[in-house]
Parts: sequence; structure tokens; C-alpha cells
Amino acid sequence: MNYQTISVEKKENYSIITLNRPDKLNALNATLLEELYSAVIAIKEDADIRAVIITGAGPKAFAAGADIAQLHTCDTATGAIFAGKGQQVFTAIEKLGKPVIAAVNGFALGGGCELALACHIRYCSENAKFGQPEVNLGIIPGYGGTQRLTRLVGTAKSAELILSGNLIGADEARTIGLVNAVYSQEHLLEETEKFVKTIVAKAPLAVNAALECIIAVVDMTEQEGMEYEAKKFGEICGTDDFYEGTKAFLEKRPAIFQGK
Repeated sequence: MNYQTISVEKKENYSIITLNRPDKLNALNATLLEELYSAVIAIKEDADIRAVIITGAGPKAFAAGADIAQLHTCDTATGAIFAGKGQQVFTAIEKLGKPVIAAVNGFALGGGCELALACHIRYCSENAKFGQPEVNLGIIPGYGGTQRLTRLVGTAKSAELILSGNLIGADEARTIGLVNAVYSQEHLLEETEKFVKTIVAKAPLAVNAALECIIAVVDMTEQEGMEYEAKKFGEICGTDDFYEGTKAFLEKRPAIFQGK
């Protein structure tokens, strides 16, 4: 499919989605959100794709937030619709059922930070900047930032960042657990792909089931989570990949997983 605001590169068993509006610092306008959603749904239905990387075009920005010109036209009713659309896209990413890794190559502000938060793992470049500066515009985060940032870094730190609108750099983002690792701009995508190749070499059904259990933590009590984990464990024990993985271990050879 031909996209105007993103590009999708399909590798052997993973895809790279690049936000492609570098002249606008990859701001998330309506077209980009629609195309990102379309790409995510297509990847969800593609059994050959086992993981996804999301990054931004150019050396300056992952995504510098929502398109303020579009946002400025919102009123009470259309504002809720505006936020709901972004939430729909980012929830589709979070619940894709396959690992999604953000390679944050510069500014990740407002909606851009919220996009990174919707990914399961975040790597960033040394020049990355993160923030939820919406209060500077007289609004609040609307694409899930108040929820995902709080779950990730805790109430106090989330409140500090959202209520002040302050930005933080790569090192502080790593310190507070917002990102997993920091790399040079030159090596960011290379290192992200290296990690993704590690994931896609594992049993895909097991990877996806483990991810489901991890995501379910926010919606379940501890006991419900334990029961869900046991259920998924049992389901995986009935797969060909489980038999192959355990048999290969006993035979001291590499496993060959088929996703069955």
C-alpha cells in the first residue's frame, strides 16, 4: 500500500514503520494517524510478521506531537473525538499481539511521547527529548499519556512531568524507566533491529502469549493475572512449538519454531 505520511518496510519476519513527515518533525496529523492505524491492522493480520519497530524520519524527531493547527479547531465535542481517535490508534499498537519497539530518534513530545508509551519497549538516541507539554497549550494529554506514563514511571514522576510540561533528556528517561536503553543516533536503528532479531528467533506463540500476560497486568488483580498466566501456559503446552522447543533442548540442538 502507498502511504503519504508513513513508510512501511517489511523485513524477513518483522516490519519497520517510519513516521515520514520530517519537515513537520513527524507531527501526528489526521492522515498520519489513519495511515498508522491501517498499517498496524495489516501487520496484525500478517502471520509472517512477528515484531514491529516504529521510528521517525530525519535526525531531529520521532514525533513532535499532534498537529496543532488541526487541534486548534476543536471544541468540546470534537476535542473528545480528536482524543478518541489517537487513543484508538495507540491502543491498537499496545494490543497488537506482537512486540512493538519504539526507536525514538529525537523529540518525542505530546502525542509523540504517547506513541512511544504505547509501544512495549523503548530505545532512544542520545539526543532524544521526552515530554508531555500539553499544559503549555491549555490542554492535557489526550492520547493516553496520563494513564500510560503514570503506570510506567509512577504517580509522582508522571505528575511532575505532565503538570510542569517540562522536557527530559535521554539519560533521565532511562533513569526513570521511560526507556530501556540509550544509543547514539548513528546506531539506534541498528541496535533496535539487533534486539528485534533476538525476539523473532524465539517461539512466536510463546512470545505473543507472554506479551498478553504482561499487558494484562494493568487490567487484572494479581490473582486474576496468575490464573490468566496459568491458562496461557496450558495453551502453549498444546502447541507444536512447545514440543519442538523442549525436544530440541533435550537433544542439545537449536529449536526450529514454526509458529504452530
